[in-house]
Amino acid sequence: MIKILSIVTFLFFLGSVSNSQNINVIPQPFSVKKSEGSFSINSKAVIVASRNCLANAEYLQDLLSPAFILKMKKKGKEGILLEIQKSLDTELGNEGYYIEVSNKAVIIKAASETGIFYGIQTLRQMIPLVLNETNINIEVPAVSINDYPRFEWRALMLDEARHFKGMEQVKKLLDEMALLKMNVFHWHLTDDQGWRIEIKKYPRLTEIGGFRKNTQTGGWNSEERSGKPHGGFYTQEQIKEIIDYAKERQITIVPEIEMPGHASAAIAAYPWLGTIGEEIDVPVVFGKGPDAFNISDPRVYEFLENVLLEVMALFPGKVIHIGGDEVKFDAWKDSEEVQAFMIKHNLNSPADLQIYFTNTISNFIDKNGHRMMGWNEIVGSNIHEWQLDSDYETKEKLAANAIVHFWKGNIDLVNDAVSQGYDIVNSHHIDTYLDYSYDYTPLEKAYAFDPIPAGLDKKYFPKVLGSGCQMWSEWIPTVEDMDRMIYPRIAAYAEVGWSFPELKNYQEFRSNLEPILKKWEKENIKYSPKFEKKHFDQENN
Repeated sequence: MIKILSIVTFLFFLGSVSNSQNINVIPQPFSVKKSEGSFSINSKAVIVASRNCLANAEYLQDLLSPAFILKMKKKGKEGILLEIQKSLDTELGNEGYYIEVSNKAVIIKAASETGIFYGIQTLRQMIPLVLNETNINIEVPAVSINDYPRFEWRALMLDEARHFKGMEQVKKLLDEMALLKMNVFHWHLTDDQGWRIEIKKYPRLTEIGGFRKNTQTGGWNSEERSGKPHGGFYTQEQIKEIIDYAKERQITIVPEIEMPGHASAAIAAYPWLGTIGEEIDVPVVFGKGPDAFNISDPRVYEFLENVLLEVMALFPGKVIHIGGDEVKFDAWKDSEEVQAFMIKHNLNSPADLQIYFTNTISNFIDKNGHRMMGWNEIVGSNIHEWQLDSDYETKEKLAANAIVHFWKGNIDLVNDAVSQGYDIVNSHHIDTYLDYSYDYTPLEKAYAFDPIPAGLDKKYFPKVLGSGCQMWSEWIPTVEDMDRMIYPRIAAYAEVGWSFPELKNYQEFRSNLEPILKKWEKENIKYSPKFEKKHFDQENN
Protein backbone atom coordinates (compact mmCIF):
# COMPACT_ATOMS: atom_id res chain seq x y z
CA MET A 1 0.00 0.00 0.00
CA ILE A 2 1.27 3.49 -0.82
CA LYS A 3 2.55 5.39 2.19
CA ILE A 4 1.13 8.90 2.49
CA LEU A 5 2.52 11.87 4.40
CA SER A 6 -0.03 14.04 6.24
CA ILE A 7 -3.09 12.07 5.14
CA VAL A 8 -5.40 14.36 7.09
CA THR A 9 -4.50 17.32 4.89
CA PHE A 10 -4.53 15.58 1.52
CA LEU A 11 -8.13 16.45 0.78
CA PHE A 12 -8.08 20.05 1.98
CA PHE A 13 -9.55 21.35 -1.25
CA LEU A 14 -12.72 23.36 -1.60
CA GLY A 15 -13.02 22.92 -5.34
CA SER A 16 -15.99 23.40 -7.63
CA VAL A 17 -16.56 23.06 -11.34
CA SER A 18 -17.17 26.22 -13.36
CA ASN A 19 -19.22 26.65 -16.51
CA SER A 20 -16.11 27.31 -18.58
CA GLN A 21 -13.18 25.10 -19.58
CA ASN A 22 -11.68 25.87 -16.18
CA ILE A 23 -12.08 23.83 -13.04
CA ASN A 24 -10.34 24.40 -9.73
CA VAL A 25 -7.50 22.02 -10.52
CA ILE A 26 -3.79 22.58 -11.08
CA PRO A 27 -2.60 21.85 -13.69
CA GLN A 28 -5.64 22.78 -15.80
CA PRO A 29 -7.05 19.76 -17.73
CA PHE A 30 -7.20 19.68 -21.51
CA SER A 31 -10.98 19.42 -21.87
CA VAL A 32 -13.76 19.99 -19.33
CA LYS A 33 -17.52 19.77 -19.83
CA LYS A 34 -19.95 20.43 -16.97
CA SER A 35 -23.18 18.43 -16.60
CA GLU A 36 -26.18 18.45 -14.29
CA GLY A 37 -26.16 16.55 -11.04
CA SER A 38 -23.43 15.17 -8.77
CA PHE A 39 -22.05 12.00 -7.26
CA SER A 40 -22.28 11.47 -3.50
CA ILE A 41 -19.29 10.19 -1.60
CA ASN A 42 -20.47 8.87 1.75
CA SER A 43 -20.11 5.83 3.98
CA LYS A 44 -22.04 3.71 1.47
CA ALA A 45 -19.76 4.50 -1.50
CA VAL A 46 -17.38 1.86 -2.80
CA ILE A 47 -14.22 1.78 -4.90
CA VAL A 48 -14.49 -0.63 -7.82
CA ALA A 49 -11.14 -1.74 -9.22
CA SER A 50 -9.74 -4.78 -10.97
CA ARG A 51 -6.42 -6.32 -9.93
CA ASN A 52 -4.41 -4.13 -12.30
CA CYS A 53 -5.78 -1.05 -10.50
CA LEU A 54 -5.33 -2.37 -6.98
CA ALA A 55 -2.39 -0.14 -5.99
CA ASN A 56 -4.21 2.99 -7.16
CA ALA A 57 -7.40 1.83 -5.40
CA GLU A 58 -5.51 1.46 -2.12
CA TYR A 59 -3.96 4.89 -2.67
CA LEU A 60 -7.41 6.44 -3.19
CA GLN A 61 -8.72 4.61 -0.16
CA ASP A 62 -5.95 6.16 1.95
CA LEU A 63 -6.66 9.61 0.49
CA LEU A 64 -10.29 9.46 1.56
CA SER A 65 -9.58 8.31 5.09
CA PRO A 66 -10.18 9.05 7.90
CA ALA A 67 -13.39 10.76 6.76
CA PHE A 68 -14.45 7.64 4.86
CA ILE A 69 -13.51 4.00 5.12
CA LEU A 70 -14.60 2.92 1.65
CA LYS A 71 -14.90 -0.73 0.75
CA MET A 72 -13.32 -2.07 -2.41
CA LYS A 73 -14.93 -4.36 -4.97
CA LYS A 74 -13.64 -5.97 -8.16
CA LYS A 75 -16.85 -5.49 -10.16
CA GLY A 76 -19.74 -3.05 -10.24
CA LYS A 77 -21.22 -0.09 -12.09
CA GLU A 78 -21.79 2.26 -9.16
CA GLY A 79 -19.18 3.94 -6.98
CA ILE A 80 -15.71 5.20 -7.85
CA LEU A 81 -14.64 3.03 -10.77
CA LEU A 82 -11.01 2.70 -11.83
CA GLU A 83 -10.56 1.14 -15.27
CA ILE A 84 -7.43 0.49 -17.30
CA GLN A 85 -8.18 0.22 -21.01
CA LYS A 86 -4.95 -0.20 -22.94
CA SER A 87 -6.70 0.76 -26.19
CA LEU A 88 -6.94 4.33 -24.87
CA ASP A 89 -3.20 4.73 -25.42
CA THR A 90 -3.76 6.10 -28.94
CA GLU A 91 -6.05 8.84 -27.59
CA LEU A 92 -4.49 9.65 -24.24
CA GLY A 93 -0.96 8.31 -24.27
CA ASN A 94 0.56 6.74 -21.18
CA GLU A 95 -0.28 9.62 -18.82
CA GLY A 96 -3.72 10.79 -19.95
CA TYR A 97 -7.08 9.90 -18.39
CA TYR A 98 -10.84 10.32 -18.66
CA ILE A 99 -13.08 11.26 -15.74
CA GLU A 100 -16.86 10.93 -16.01
CA VAL A 101 -18.88 12.03 -12.96
CA SER A 102 -22.60 11.19 -12.94
CA ASN A 103 -25.23 10.61 -10.26
CA LYS A 104 -24.23 6.96 -9.98
CA ALA A 105 -20.49 6.86 -10.48
CA VAL A 106 -17.14 8.53 -10.79
CA ILE A 107 -15.41 6.69 -13.61
CA ILE A 108 -11.67 7.16 -14.10
CA LYS A 109 -10.33 5.46 -17.23
CA ALA A 110 -6.82 5.41 -18.65
CA ALA A 111 -4.44 3.29 -20.69
CA SER A 112 -2.09 2.74 -17.74
CA GLU A 113 -1.69 2.89 -13.98
CA THR A 114 -0.02 6.26 -14.47
CA GLY A 115 -3.09 7.70 -16.13
CA ILE A 116 -5.35 6.36 -13.37
CA PHE A 117 -3.04 7.91 -10.78
CA TYR A 118 -3.27 11.33 -12.47
CA GLY A 119 -7.04 11.02 -12.70
CA ILE A 120 -7.08 10.47 -8.94
CA GLN A 121 -5.01 13.63 -8.45
CA THR A 122 -7.64 15.61 -10.37
CA LEU A 123 -10.48 14.04 -8.37
CA ARG A 124 -8.52 14.78 -5.21
CA GLN A 125 -8.59 18.51 -5.96
CA MET A 126 -12.28 18.48 -6.92
CA ILE A 127 -13.53 17.10 -3.61
CA PRO A 128 -14.79 19.63 -1.04
CA LEU A 129 -14.22 17.86 2.26
CA VAL A 130 -14.93 18.80 5.87
CA LEU A 131 -12.12 17.10 7.72
CA ASN A 132 -12.38 14.80 10.72
CA GLU A 133 -16.17 14.49 10.55
CA THR A 134 -18.16 11.28 10.31
CA ASN A 135 -21.39 10.45 8.49
CA ILE A 136 -20.81 13.27 6.03
CA ASN A 137 -21.83 13.47 2.41
CA ILE A 138 -19.60 14.98 -0.24
CA GLU A 139 -21.03 16.00 -3.59
CA VAL A 140 -18.71 15.76 -6.58
CA PRO A 141 -20.20 17.90 -9.39
CA ALA A 142 -21.03 16.06 -12.60
CA VAL A 143 -18.37 16.68 -15.22
CA SER A 144 -16.57 15.06 -18.13
CA ILE A 145 -12.79 15.52 -18.28
CA ASN A 146 -10.45 14.45 -21.03
CA ASP A 147 -6.87 15.19 -20.07
CA TYR A 148 -3.28 14.50 -21.08
CA PRO A 149 -0.01 16.42 -20.76
CA ARG A 150 1.61 18.78 -23.24
CA PHE A 151 5.13 17.56 -22.38
CA GLU A 152 6.54 14.22 -21.27
CA TRP A 153 9.27 15.80 -19.09
CA ARG A 154 7.92 17.82 -16.14
CA ALA A 155 10.72 18.08 -13.64
CA LEU A 156 11.80 19.53 -10.34
CA MET A 157 15.53 19.53 -9.59
CA LEU A 158 16.86 19.54 -6.04
CA ASP A 159 20.54 20.26 -5.40
CA GLU A 160 21.56 18.47 -2.21
CA ALA A 161 25.30 18.70 -2.86
CA ARG A 162 25.50 22.21 -1.42
CA HIS A 163 23.04 21.69 1.44
CA PHE A 164 21.86 18.23 2.43
CA LYS A 165 18.15 18.03 3.29
CA GLY A 166 17.47 14.36 3.94
CA MET A 167 14.88 11.71 3.18
CA GLU A 168 11.87 13.28 4.92
CA GLN A 169 12.15 16.46 2.88
CA VAL A 170 12.68 14.59 -0.39
CA LYS A 171 9.55 12.55 0.25
CA LYS A 172 7.61 15.74 1.00
CA LEU A 173 8.69 17.16 -2.36
CA LEU A 174 7.68 13.94 -4.11
CA ASP A 175 4.22 14.15 -2.55
CA GLU A 176 3.67 17.68 -3.80
CA MET A 177 5.03 16.81 -7.23
CA ALA A 178 2.53 13.94 -7.43
CA LEU A 179 -0.37 16.23 -6.56
CA LEU A 180 0.70 18.55 -9.39
CA LYS A 181 1.38 15.74 -11.92
CA MET A 182 5.11 16.41 -12.15
CA ASN A 183 6.90 13.23 -13.20
CA VAL A 184 10.69 13.73 -13.05
CA PHE A 185 12.70 14.32 -9.87
CA HIS A 186 16.13 15.51 -11.02
CA TRP A 187 18.42 14.79 -8.08
CA HIS A 188 21.69 16.75 -8.05
CA LEU A 189 23.76 14.48 -5.81
CA THR A 190 27.38 15.55 -6.34
CA ASP A 191 29.24 18.82 -6.74
CA ASP A 192 32.30 20.66 -5.47
CA GLN A 193 30.87 21.11 -1.97
CA GLY A 194 29.55 17.62 -1.31
CA TRP A 195 29.10 14.02 -2.47
CA ARG A 196 25.73 12.66 -1.30
CA ILE A 197 25.40 9.12 -2.71
CA GLU A 198 27.05 6.02 -1.28
CA ILE A 199 29.31 4.27 -3.78
CA LYS A 200 30.38 0.97 -2.24
CA LYS A 201 33.53 0.58 -4.34
CA TYR A 202 34.77 4.03 -3.27
CA PRO A 203 33.76 4.60 0.38
CA ARG A 204 35.87 7.75 0.79
CA LEU A 205 33.49 9.59 -1.56
CA THR A 206 31.03 9.86 1.32
CA GLU A 207 33.42 9.44 4.24
CA ILE A 208 35.49 12.42 3.05
CA GLY A 209 33.52 14.00 0.20
CA GLY A 210 30.23 13.97 2.08
CA PHE A 211 31.38 16.46 4.72
CA ARG A 212 32.92 19.93 4.80
CA LYS A 213 34.40 21.84 7.73
CA ASN A 214 32.55 25.11 7.22
CA THR A 215 30.17 26.89 4.83
CA GLN A 216 30.22 30.25 3.11
CA THR A 217 27.33 32.53 4.05
CA GLY A 218 26.25 36.01 3.01
CA GLY A 219 26.60 35.80 -0.78
CA TRP A 220 28.99 34.87 -3.56
CA ASN A 221 31.91 37.12 -2.60
CA SER A 222 31.35 37.03 1.13
CA GLU A 223 34.07 36.23 3.65
CA GLU A 224 31.43 35.21 6.21
CA ARG A 225 31.25 31.57 7.30
CA SER A 226 28.70 29.56 9.26
CA GLY A 227 31.30 28.43 11.76
CA LYS A 228 30.11 24.82 11.80
CA PRO A 229 30.59 21.69 9.68
CA HIS A 230 27.98 20.48 7.22
CA GLY A 231 27.46 17.07 5.70
CA GLY A 232 25.36 14.03 5.05
CA PHE A 233 24.72 11.42 2.40
CA TYR A 234 22.27 8.74 1.36
CA THR A 235 23.09 5.07 1.74
CA GLN A 236 22.08 2.90 -1.17
CA GLU A 237 19.32 1.38 0.95
CA GLN A 238 17.93 4.85 1.65
CA ILE A 239 18.07 5.68 -2.05
CA LYS A 240 16.15 2.49 -2.85
CA GLU A 241 13.46 3.54 -0.37
CA ILE A 242 13.16 6.96 -2.00
CA ILE A 243 13.08 5.40 -5.47
CA ASP A 244 10.20 3.12 -4.38
CA TYR A 245 8.39 6.09 -2.85
CA ALA A 246 8.77 8.04 -6.10
CA LYS A 247 7.68 5.09 -8.23
CA GLU A 248 4.45 4.77 -6.25
CA ARG A 249 3.79 8.39 -7.21
CA GLN A 250 4.59 7.84 -10.91
CA ILE A 251 7.81 9.87 -10.60
CA THR A 252 11.07 8.89 -12.26
CA ILE A 253 14.27 9.93 -10.49
CA VAL A 254 17.09 11.18 -12.70
CA PRO A 255 20.36 11.23 -10.73
CA GLU A 256 23.02 13.80 -11.58
CA ILE A 257 26.66 12.83 -11.07
CA GLU A 258 28.74 15.87 -12.06
CA MET A 259 31.65 15.42 -14.46
CA PRO A 260 34.21 16.47 -15.58
CA GLY A 261 33.97 19.73 -13.60
CA HIS A 262 32.34 20.52 -10.24
CA ALA A 263 34.34 17.54 -8.97
CA SER A 264 36.18 18.91 -5.92
CA ALA A 265 34.42 16.71 -3.35
CA ALA A 266 35.47 13.59 -5.28
CA ILE A 267 39.01 14.93 -5.69
CA ALA A 268 39.19 15.65 -1.95
CA ALA A 269 38.37 11.97 -1.36
CA TYR A 270 40.74 10.62 -4.03
CA PRO A 271 43.32 13.28 -5.02
CA TRP A 272 44.59 11.24 -8.01
CA LEU A 273 41.28 12.02 -9.76
CA GLY A 274 42.30 15.66 -10.22
CA THR A 275 44.50 17.40 -12.76
CA ILE A 276 46.34 19.81 -10.45
CA GLY A 277 47.71 17.00 -8.30
CA GLU A 278 47.17 18.60 -4.88
CA GLU A 279 45.39 17.25 -1.82
CA ILE A 280 42.42 19.46 -0.98
CA ASP A 281 39.59 19.68 1.51
CA VAL A 282 35.98 19.71 0.42
CA PRO A 283 35.45 23.39 -0.47
CA VAL A 284 33.56 25.59 1.97
CA VAL A 285 33.14 28.39 -0.61
CA PHE A 286 30.50 28.16 -3.32
CA GLY A 287 31.19 28.61 -7.01
CA LYS A 288 33.28 26.74 -9.55
CA GLY A 289 36.27 24.78 -8.28
CA PRO A 290 39.60 25.33 -10.08
CA ASP A 291 40.21 21.64 -10.80
CA ALA A 292 38.44 19.02 -12.90
CA PHE A 293 38.80 15.30 -13.43
CA ASN A 294 42.06 14.36 -15.14
CA ILE A 295 40.43 12.86 -18.20
CA SER A 296 43.76 11.93 -19.76
CA ASP A 297 44.23 9.27 -17.03
CA PRO A 298 42.69 5.82 -17.73
CA ARG A 299 42.19 5.34 -13.98
CA VAL A 300 39.72 8.24 -13.98
CA TYR A 301 37.60 6.62 -16.68
CA GLU A 302 37.66 3.36 -14.71
CA PHE A 303 36.57 5.24 -11.59
CA LEU A 304 33.70 7.03 -13.37
CA GLU A 305 32.53 3.84 -15.06
CA ASN A 306 32.49 2.00 -11.72
CA VAL A 307 30.54 4.86 -10.14
CA LEU A 308 28.06 4.91 -13.01
CA LEU A 309 27.60 1.13 -12.85
CA GLU A 310 26.49 1.40 -9.22
CA VAL A 311 24.26 4.39 -10.03
CA MET A 312 22.63 2.65 -12.99
CA ALA A 313 22.07 -0.48 -10.92
CA LEU A 314 20.25 1.61 -8.29
CA PHE A 315 18.02 3.83 -10.42
CA PRO A 316 15.41 2.13 -12.64
CA GLY A 317 14.98 5.22 -14.84
CA LYS A 318 16.89 5.19 -18.10
CA VAL A 319 18.39 8.71 -18.01
CA ILE A 320 21.65 9.57 -16.23
CA HIS A 321 22.54 13.26 -15.95
CA ILE A 322 26.30 13.96 -15.97
CA GLY A 323 26.20 17.74 -15.48
CA GLY A 324 29.02 18.87 -17.74
CA ASP A 325 28.61 22.57 -16.96
CA GLU A 326 31.07 25.31 -16.05
CA VAL A 327 34.29 23.37 -16.56
CA LYS A 328 37.25 25.65 -15.87
CA PHE A 329 39.77 24.76 -18.55
CA ASP A 330 42.85 26.30 -16.94
CA ALA A 331 43.80 23.12 -15.08
CA TRP A 332 43.73 21.15 -18.34
CA LYS A 333 45.68 23.83 -20.22
CA ASP A 334 48.37 23.86 -17.51
CA SER A 335 48.76 20.06 -17.44
CA GLU A 336 51.50 18.55 -19.63
CA GLU A 337 49.78 15.18 -19.34
CA VAL A 338 46.45 16.53 -20.60
CA GLN A 339 48.10 18.50 -23.39
CA ALA A 340 49.93 15.38 -24.57
CA PHE A 341 46.61 13.48 -24.51
CA MET A 342 45.00 16.15 -26.68
CA ILE A 343 47.82 15.97 -29.24
CA LYS A 344 47.64 12.17 -29.31
CA HIS A 345 43.89 12.26 -30.01
CA ASN A 346 44.01 15.24 -32.39
CA LEU A 347 41.87 17.45 -30.14
CA ASN A 348 42.15 21.13 -30.99
CA SER A 349 40.73 22.82 -27.89
CA PRO A 350 39.60 22.19 -24.31
CA ALA A 351 36.00 22.12 -25.54
CA ASP A 352 36.98 19.39 -28.02
CA LEU A 353 38.53 17.48 -25.13
CA GLN A 354 35.33 17.81 -23.11
CA ILE A 355 33.19 16.57 -26.00
CA TYR A 356 35.61 13.63 -26.49
CA PHE A 357 35.25 12.78 -22.79
CA THR A 358 31.47 13.27 -22.83
CA ASN A 359 31.09 10.96 -25.82
CA THR A 360 33.18 8.29 -24.10
CA ILE A 361 30.86 8.46 -21.09
CA SER A 362 27.76 8.62 -23.31
CA ASN A 363 28.83 5.49 -25.19
CA PHE A 364 29.41 3.68 -21.90
CA ILE A 365 25.99 4.71 -20.58
CA ASP A 366 24.34 3.68 -23.86
CA LYS A 367 26.08 0.31 -23.77
CA ASN A 368 24.57 -0.28 -20.36
CA GLY A 369 21.00 0.41 -21.47
CA HIS A 370 20.73 4.03 -20.34
CA ARG A 371 20.83 7.46 -21.93
CA MET A 372 23.08 10.39 -21.07
CA MET A 373 21.87 13.91 -20.35
CA GLY A 374 23.92 17.02 -19.62
CA TRP A 375 23.75 20.79 -19.35
CA ASN A 376 24.12 22.50 -22.71
CA GLU A 377 27.87 23.10 -22.41
CA ILE A 378 28.20 19.47 -23.55
CA VAL A 379 27.41 20.59 -27.10
CA GLY A 380 30.62 22.65 -27.16
CA SER A 381 29.28 26.21 -27.28
CA ASN A 382 30.70 29.02 -25.15
CA ILE A 383 27.89 30.42 -23.01
CA HIS A 384 30.09 32.10 -20.40
CA GLU A 385 31.67 35.53 -20.39
CA TRP A 386 34.59 34.20 -18.33
CA GLN A 387 35.60 31.60 -20.94
CA LEU A 388 37.77 32.30 -23.99
CA ASP A 389 36.19 31.83 -27.41
CA SER A 390 39.44 30.26 -28.59
CA ASP A 391 38.84 27.41 -26.15
CA TYR A 392 35.71 26.51 -28.14
CA GLU A 393 37.14 25.89 -31.59
CA THR A 394 35.69 22.42 -32.00
CA LYS A 395 35.60 19.70 -34.60
CA GLU A 396 34.20 17.01 -32.31
CA LYS A 397 30.44 16.34 -32.40
CA LEU A 398 28.39 15.35 -29.39
CA ALA A 399 27.04 11.79 -29.36
CA ALA A 400 23.70 11.62 -31.17
CA ASN A 401 21.75 9.98 -28.33
CA ALA A 402 22.54 12.66 -25.75
CA ILE A 403 19.78 14.81 -24.24
CA VAL A 404 20.82 18.47 -24.10
CA HIS A 405 19.57 20.29 -21.00
CA PHE A 406 19.46 24.00 -21.82
CA TRP A 407 20.00 26.38 -18.94
CA LYS A 408 21.78 29.26 -20.63
CA GLY A 409 22.04 30.71 -24.12
CA ASN A 410 19.76 32.00 -26.84
CA ILE A 411 17.39 30.66 -29.48
CA ASP A 412 20.28 30.18 -31.92
CA LEU A 413 21.83 27.55 -29.64
CA VAL A 414 18.49 25.78 -29.25
CA ASN A 415 17.93 25.83 -33.01
CA ASP A 416 21.42 24.49 -33.60
CA ALA A 417 20.88 21.59 -31.19
CA VAL A 418 17.45 20.49 -32.42
CA SER A 419 18.43 20.88 -36.09
CA GLN A 420 21.26 18.42 -35.43
CA GLY A 421 18.71 15.95 -34.08
CA TYR A 422 19.18 16.33 -30.32
CA ASP A 423 16.30 16.08 -27.88
CA ILE A 424 16.34 18.97 -25.43
CA VAL A 425 14.87 19.93 -22.07
CA ASN A 426 14.46 23.68 -21.69
CA SER A 427 15.25 25.03 -18.21
CA HIS A 428 16.33 28.54 -19.14
CA HIS A 429 17.73 29.97 -15.94
CA ILE A 430 16.08 33.39 -16.07
CA ASP A 431 12.68 31.67 -16.15
CA THR A 432 13.08 28.49 -14.10
CA TYR A 433 15.71 28.87 -11.36
CA LEU A 434 14.02 28.65 -7.97
CA ASP A 435 17.01 30.14 -6.15
CA TYR A 436 16.34 33.44 -7.96
CA SER A 437 14.38 35.90 -5.85
CA TYR A 438 10.67 36.59 -6.28
CA ASP A 439 11.38 40.14 -7.38
CA TYR A 440 13.33 38.65 -10.31
CA THR A 441 11.00 35.70 -10.96
CA PRO A 442 7.57 36.38 -9.45
CA LEU A 443 4.87 33.75 -9.77
CA GLU A 444 3.35 35.33 -12.88
CA LYS A 445 6.69 35.25 -14.72
CA ALA A 446 7.18 31.60 -13.80
CA TYR A 447 3.67 30.84 -15.06
CA ALA A 448 4.31 32.62 -18.36
CA PHE A 449 7.34 30.51 -19.27
CA ASP A 450 6.99 28.42 -22.44
CA PRO A 451 9.49 25.57 -22.89
CA ILE A 452 9.16 26.00 -26.66
CA PRO A 453 11.08 29.23 -27.24
CA ALA A 454 9.77 31.94 -29.54
CA GLY A 455 11.25 31.59 -32.99
CA LEU A 456 11.64 27.82 -32.96
CA ASP A 457 10.50 26.19 -36.20
CA LYS A 458 7.36 24.09 -35.65
CA LYS A 459 9.00 21.03 -37.17
CA TYR A 460 11.35 20.97 -34.18
CA PHE A 461 8.66 21.23 -31.48
CA PRO A 462 8.73 17.43 -30.86
CA LYS A 463 12.43 17.69 -29.99
CA VAL A 464 11.52 19.72 -26.88
CA LEU A 465 10.81 17.02 -24.29
CA GLY A 466 9.69 19.55 -21.71
CA SER A 467 11.09 21.60 -18.88
CA GLY A 468 12.25 21.60 -15.31
CA CYS A 469 12.53 24.05 -12.43
CA GLN A 470 15.80 24.04 -10.51
CA MET A 471 16.29 24.45 -6.75
CA TRP A 472 19.99 25.21 -6.42
CA SER A 473 20.89 25.16 -2.75
CA GLU A 474 23.95 27.34 -2.16
CA TRP A 475 21.90 29.88 -0.22
CA ILE A 476 19.10 27.67 1.16
CA PRO A 477 20.62 26.12 4.30
CA THR A 478 17.27 25.36 5.98
CA VAL A 479 14.08 23.60 5.01
CA GLU A 480 12.17 26.85 5.55
CA ASP A 481 14.47 28.60 3.07
CA MET A 482 13.86 25.84 0.55
CA ASP A 483 10.09 25.84 0.99
CA ARG A 484 9.89 29.60 0.59
CA MET A 485 11.68 29.46 -2.77
CA ILE A 486 9.90 26.39 -4.16
CA TYR A 487 6.34 27.15 -3.07
CA PRO A 488 4.15 28.37 -4.68
CA ARG A 489 6.21 28.59 -7.90
CA ILE A 490 6.23 24.80 -8.25
CA ALA A 491 2.50 24.98 -9.05
CA ALA A 492 3.14 27.42 -11.89
CA TYR A 493 5.84 25.20 -13.38
CA ALA A 494 3.54 22.19 -13.08
CA GLU A 495 0.97 23.92 -15.26
CA VAL A 496 3.71 25.06 -17.66
CA GLY A 497 4.63 21.42 -18.21
CA TRP A 498 1.15 19.90 -18.37
CA SER A 499 -1.39 22.40 -19.72
CA PHE A 500 -1.56 23.62 -23.31
CA PRO A 501 -0.98 27.37 -23.84
CA GLU A 502 -4.51 28.12 -25.02
CA LEU A 503 -5.88 26.78 -21.72
CA LYS A 504 -3.65 28.84 -19.49
CA ASN A 505 -5.00 31.90 -17.71
CA TYR A 506 -3.06 33.44 -14.87
CA GLN A 507 -6.07 34.85 -12.99
CA GLU A 508 -7.84 31.50 -13.08
CA PHE A 509 -4.63 29.80 -12.00
CA ARG A 510 -4.37 32.16 -9.03
CA SER A 511 -7.91 31.33 -8.02
CA ASN A 512 -7.22 27.62 -8.32
CA LEU A 513 -4.07 28.02 -6.24
CA GLU A 514 -5.90 29.22 -3.11
CA PRO A 515 -7.03 25.78 -1.85
CA ILE A 516 -3.51 24.44 -2.37
CA LEU A 517 -2.05 27.33 -0.38
CA LYS A 518 -4.43 26.41 2.46
CA LYS A 519 -3.30 22.79 2.20
CA TRP A 520 0.34 23.85 2.45
CA GLU A 521 -0.46 25.95 5.50
CA LYS A 522 -2.04 22.90 7.13
CA GLU A 523 1.07 20.85 6.33
CA ASN A 524 3.39 23.56 7.68
CA ILE A 525 4.96 24.16 4.27
CA LYS A 526 6.31 27.69 4.56
CA TYR A 527 5.53 29.08 1.12
CA SER A 528 6.55 32.64 0.33
CA PRO A 529 3.90 35.20 1.31
CA LYS A 530 5.22 37.64 -1.31
CA PHE A 531 5.19 35.88 -4.65
CA GLU A 532 3.40 38.29 -6.97
CA LYS A 533 4.75 41.14 -9.04
CA LYS A 534 2.56 43.74 -7.30
CA HIS A 535 4.55 43.36 -4.07
CA PHE A 536 7.74 44.50 -5.77
CA ASP A 537 6.03 47.24 -7.79
CA GLN A 538 4.63 48.66 -4.55
CA GLU A 539 7.99 48.47 -2.76
CA ASN A 540 9.77 50.24 -5.62
CA ASN A 541 7.28 53.13 -5.91
